[in-house]
Amino acid sequence: MELSVILFLALLLAVAAMRIFELRISKRHQQEMAARGAAKVNDPNFRWMALFHTLVLIGAAAEVVFLRRPFLPSLAIPMLFLFITANIVRWWVIRTLGEHWNVQVMDSTRLGVITSGPFRYVRHPNYAAVFVEMIALPLIHTAWITAITGAIAHVIVLTLRLPRKSASCSPIPTTRPPWAPSHVSSPASFSSELHQT
Repeated sequence: MELSVILFLALLLAVAAMRIFELRISKRHQQEMAARGAAKVNDPNFRWMALFHTLVLIGAAAEVVFLRRPFLPSLAIPMLFLFITANIVRWWVIRTLGEHWNVQVMDSTRLGVITSGPFRYVRHPNYAAVFVEMIALPLIHTAWITAITGAIAHVIVLTLRLPRKSASCSPIPTTRPPWAPSHVSSPASFSSELHQT
């Protein structure tokens, strides 16, 4: 097995480990928010979001190993840059939300709203960052089938999840795309998106 493949598989494992770590943090935050009066919103689409993330990681690994996708530096370098940038934005979101960050939909508007950090520029910065991340990650090793099908699946899941998410996050529900500008009149709540998962 080529070194680039080994390093790519290691990267996928690192992403999976980070997702598990984030889920543990999220679970603790959910319990703390519930104790303060925030209610967990029934979200049947969460399982599809979690499945999507899992399948992208598995699909990227399988495509590179079994279809022998080449490592192309001209593609890998910009995709790695996008992947790193997307994760910087994700952790900016986590830092901004602090103990209020979680991966499931929580009706936390009674605890206050937040318009600082990345929420000054994008309504759902975590969703936008994860969307970029899940496209860039497979393309680091030219897994273009996973990138394309993953992007289509992600759009479908977001279309189903965003209305419920927006309704619980703001007194003014909206179905604007996650990269749409945020406004003070319709701020993001302390509940966070899944790295969206």
